[in-house]
Amino acid sequence: MDRQLAALLGILYREGGAHDGPLADRPLRLRNMTPEAAGLIALLIRAQRGRSVLEIPTSNGYSAIWFADAVRDTGGRLTTVETDAVRVEAALRNLERAGVSDHVDVVHGDGGEVPARTEDASVDLVVLDAERPAYVECWPQLRRVLAPHGIVAVDNAMSHRDRLTAFSALVAETGDFAVDLREVGDGVLTAVRIR
Repeated sequence: MDRQLAALLGILYREGGAHDGPLADRPLRLRNMTPEAAGLIALLIRAQRGRSVLEIPTSNGYSAIWFADAVRDTGGRLTTVETDAVRVEAALRNLERAGVSDHVDVVHGDGGEVPARTEDASVDLVVLDAERPAYVECWPQLRRVLAPHGIVAVDNAMSHRDRLTAFSALVAETGDFAVDLREVGDGVLTAVRIR
């Protein structure tokens, strides 16, 4: 990542923190990933040579910039999904400002519905940073679209560990995934398809 992009990400992260600070209502917050968590996931994309990455949700595009920069290096593409029209517009502006918009499809829609329209075994890495109770319901579709050796990366795995208990158990019980929890940022749970 070049210095100009790193500087922009620093600005966006600080702006996100300032926006979220006074807001008690969680859905109104931008809830950007920490730079450490976004950086780890971007590293996973590069290490995996991921060509198809799905992010749910987009928010203002902060983490999408990290991932778009990574798929630019791998010759891949990021699809990022957001339900809120105002946030979609903010993400589009921020991705353009970062110079990575050519590597991203921003979908204005429901994050649970996009995997249902995605081809089997076509996604190398899925990033989840949405409402945690929805992950269990989405898991069959996420599992279906995940490519061999694909990765699911879940943010806030330490800060919201209690809300991920059912999802973590569901992923582990399939026996098809190696699951690991990293104390990076707010915690990143990774599940790598091994079968």
